[in-house]
Amino acid sequence: MRCFSVASVDSVIIYFGQDISQSIAKEVRKTFYTLKDAKLEHITEIVPSYTSIMVSYDFLKVSYKQICKEIDEVLEYNDESYNEVTTRLVNVPVYYGLEVGLDLESLAKMKNRTIQEIISLHVNKEYFVYAIGFSPGFPYMGEVDAALASPRLANPRAKVPKGSVGIADNQTAIYPQLSPGGWQILGRTPTEMFDTSYDGFSYLKVGDKVKFEPISKENFLELGGEI
Repeated sequence: MRCFSVASVDSVIIYFGQDISQSIAKEVRKTFYTLKDAKLEHITEIVPSYTSIMVSYDFLKVSYKQICKEIDEVLEYNDESYNEVTTRLVNVPVYYGLEVGLDLESLAKMKNRTIQEIISLHVNKEYFVYAIGFSPGFPYMGEVDAALASPRLANPRAKVPKGSVGIADNQTAIYPQLSPGGWQILGRTPTEMFDTSYDGFSYLKVGDKVKFEPISKENFLELGGEI
């Protein structure tokens, strides 16, 4: 069941529940695409998250109460007619070499496992894309194997290289650009996560399923990866 809440003077948050789950993620995805397709005049931005959606609007032309009413009417009208967007299974190539897997060795020691076991735990799962943020194209995916789940770094890095694939708690993600970050880095992908030519600028979409595919250093470089 959805509920509305004020986020700021020009935005509203629609909540769908508190638990992170694929069923709630499906409702978030359904609402996101329904509102996107509706093209409501006063909406300026729609940002999905794990259990909610933030909708920004032109508060000079429409009130909070009115925008909630317009959103509710669109969603109620489309509840029965909505056609679920086809879920994509996306293979993402990753080079798990020590020169790019910045935390592979320390993570293997912490887990009392070999580096290859750490890599296997990461690639032997299919991940659901729950949200896109904190920077454009940054996909939050879950859930990693319980044996691999690890906390963020105590001291985040000032610079995490573009394409870095990391884990934090029970999530995995890909850094679309060079940026600060505290995720434990296992490898690097040559695939561009952010590009202005992509729909919504992001290679991955909320609702996608992702499978990581280990590749050699040679393949990584051939595909445009940088070390």
